[in-house]
Amino acid sequence: MLRFMPIGDSMTIGSAGEHTWRYRLWQHLRATCDGEFTLVGPREALYDKAADAPVSLDYAGRDPGFPRCHLAGWGEGWIHMAPVVEDAVRTCRADVLLVSLGLIDLGFYTDAGQTIANVRAFVAGARAANDRIRMILLPVIPNIRAREDEPFAAQVDLFNQLLAKTVADLDEPRSPLLLASPPDDYAIDTHTYDGTHPNERGEHALAAAFAATLHQAWGIGGEYAAPRTA
Repeated sequence: MLRFMPIGDSMTIGSAGEHTWRYRLWQHLRATCDGEFTLVGPREALYDKAADAPVSLDYAGRDPGFPRCHLAGWGEGWIHMAPVVEDAVRTCRADVLLVSLGLIDLGFYTDAGQTIANVRAFVAGARAANDRIRMILLPVIPNIRAREDEPFAAQVDLFNQLLAKTVADLDEPRSPLLLASPPDDYAIDTHTYDGTHPNERGEHALAAAFAATLHQAWGIGGEYAAPRTA
C-alpha cells in the first residue's frame, strides 16, 4: 500500500467546513489508482478560525472513508516542518511526501536563501527516516500580498528559482525529488476566497498539480478531471 503524506501550511490543513485539496486528491486517486493507497500523517484536524487553533474535524461532506491524516499547520512553513519531518515519516511510514510550503516562511520568518536552507534540512530529515522516500514539492503560489508588495513578490520569485535548482541538485534515483508545475491558470481572484486560501476551484487546482506529477513521473493515478462547476 502506498502511503502519501500531505505536508503544508494553511492552504493544506484547511479550515472548518472545507473539503481541502487533500480530499480532492484522495477522491481522484480512489477513482484512478490501480493499487491500494492511503493518506498518512500525525495530524487530522482542520483549523478552527473561531478557536484560533487546529481543533476541528468538521470536514465538508463528512465522507467516512476519507483518511484525514496530514502534516500541515496554519501559519507553519519549512522552518517548522524541517525539524519534525523525520519523526513523522518514520512514525507514519510514509512513502511519498506531497509538499506545499514557503509562503509563510517568506512572509514572516526567513528570506529566500534561508528558506532554501530549511528545504535542504527537510529533505535530509525525510531521507534519514526513509532512504527511499519520494517527494513532490510545489512552488510557492503568489497570493494577494505578492500582488501588492513588490519586495515580497521578488522574494517569492527568487525562492521558486532557487527551489527548482535545489530540487535538481538533490534529486537522486533512490529517493526521487520532483518539482510540480504550478496549477494551470491559477488566479487569486477565481481560485481563492480571500486572496490566499483556496476555494473549491482552488482545491481542485492544487490537487491536480500533484496528481499530474504523480501520473506523469511515476504512473500513479490518471489524468485529473475537475468538475465543470469547480
